[in-house]
Amino acid sequence: MARRRDEHDDTQLPDDATDDQRREAGDRLRERIYATFTALAVLMALNSHSESLEPLNVLYTLLISVGGVLLAGLTSDLVAHMIVHNKLPTVAEFRHMLAVASRALGVLAVPAIMLLLAFFDVVTARTAVTVSLVSLIVSLAVIAQIAVKRTNLSTVKRLIVLVVIVALGVAVVALESLAHH
Repeated sequence: MARRRDEHDDTQLPDDATDDQRREAGDRLRERIYATFTALAVLMALNSHSESLEPLNVLYTLLISVGGVLLAGLTSDLVAHMIVHNKLPTVAEFRHMLAVASRALGVLAVPAIMLLLAFFDVVTARTAVTVSLVSLIVSLAVIAQIAVKRTNLSTVKRLIVLVVIVALGVAVVALESLAHH
């Protein structure tokens, strides 16, 4: 499907992007972060509680869990819009809300491919989950790097902010891991 001319890639916004374009890209990246942490939590929980991982069951659980978080995000966006604006969103605003939720499903690409490879015995289920976990952590680091790069902070301050963001991500993963042991 062709991208509209006024729609920019979240990671490649031009310097002259409008505030609305920046806000919309931020919304999509925020939802990807939520979906990524959800996927991490599910995979970590399944990996730590099961001696025999069934790839299709893991994929099903992952799809249901991330889909649920994205529907919750869509619902919260809709409710927040009505509270702030005292009206339903316009068609364009609702389309943006749907784009935010649906584009975040992209975080499942590597895990889905890996779990399908495990289902067809190309890799083990444990390997599929491990590669999926690593890919999700790397995607969080890339998003953090994009966010820091876009700021007008000095190099030292950018580095400090990036370290803090990564530390917060590690803390979230550690807390999720503790919750499942």
